[in-house]
Amino acid sequence: MFFDTLLARLSGSEIEAVLAHELGHFKRRHVLKLMIVMFGISLALLALLGWLVQTTWFYEGLGVRPSLVGSNNGLTLVLFMLVLPVFMFFVTPLGSLTSRKNEFEADAFAASQTDPKDLVNALVKLYEDNASTLTPDPLYTAFYYSHPPASQRIDQLMQHAA
Repeated sequence: MFFDTLLARLSGSEIEAVLAHELGHFKRRHVLKLMIVMFGISLALLALLGWLVQTTWFYEGLGVRPSLVGSNNGLTLVLFMLVLPVFMFFVTPLGSLTSRKNEFEADAFAASQTDPKDLVNALVKLYEDNASTLTPDPLYTAFYYSHPPASQRIDQLMQHAA
């Protein structure tokens, strides 16, 4: 999505390079693939939630006594939402890795359609505007960054330029 600030800050060729990057996501079907994966994960988590509502060990393991006569649906949902981040923590690096791979693919597409140096210049401006660190911690990056660090993206783009 192009915001006013983005349009005001970037040159025409840089805007074209950013647009080519976004079209790279479309061309490689990243959004469709992500939607399918998220649908599958959501379906699996809802099935797990439906199964957990019928168990007593889930509640007791969390120190909560379930109602034996009424519905525990609300309680199950709250407990599930509290426990889920603990288990999703171990899946987070896989999602981040996939997202960073998609960004590299979109960058490569943009580099094949436009001058890679224009995308480099646009990235530098975007990283400056967002006050992003140019050299983040590699372990933190592996876990949480959905986009590769600027230095890695610029190195890849400069290889395409050569």
